[in-house]
Amino acid sequence: MPGSETIRNPARRRAPEPPAREPAGPRLRRSVALVGMMGSGKTAVGKALAARLAVPFLDSDAAIEEAAQATIPEIFARDGEPFFRDREAEVIARLLAGPPAVLSTGGGAFMAERNRAAIARAGAALWLDADLDLLWDRVRQKDSRPLLRTPDPRGTLAQIYRQRVPVYQLAELRVRTEPGFSIEQTADRALAVLATRPDILETT
Repeated sequence: MPGSETIRNPARRRAPEPPAREPAGPRLRRSVALVGMMGSGKTAVGKALAARLAVPFLDSDAAIEEAAQATIPEIFARDGEPFFRDREAEVIARLLAGPPAVLSTGGGAFMAERNRAAIARAGAALWLDADLDLLWDRVRQKDSRPLLRTPDPRGTLAQIYRQRVPVYQLAELRVRTEPGFSIEQTADRALAVLATRPDILETT
């Protein structure tokens, strides 16, 4: 009727829109083992990367020390390097047998074919590639590196670097660690590299 108010049917009102879901973050599908020289930042970057991905961070050196109730230098001095490498291989295999995680390995771990094979079965190796000068700057003040307890530690580091880099180059993935880069910046680079491997990191 003219002049009358129009009464709307409440049943025809549009239901409120459901709240928008937050986009899911990246999901680690398989484990990532950080490999590289002493001082390349495997522990620090590994912790940052694991936190970003909400997965466990594992450290093979820390696990060895916990199992042996001794530090790495003490194990080297007491039992020798071959004994240490055997225990290292056992620990890496055990840690990789669990759910997807970020694993920091000792500098010499990737030199052993058995460890490379274990990492490949579980996921992928990510090499933190740092120049010799940067490595020396990071390790020169520390006394926790048994392989550098020589009359010429920098020369020893250079020799180890030359021996190991060709093997590190076998890693499926690589991230450059630059002087002046923060841990978070290097972790950003690592995430970008992992995103190129959807079998390792699911981003959608």
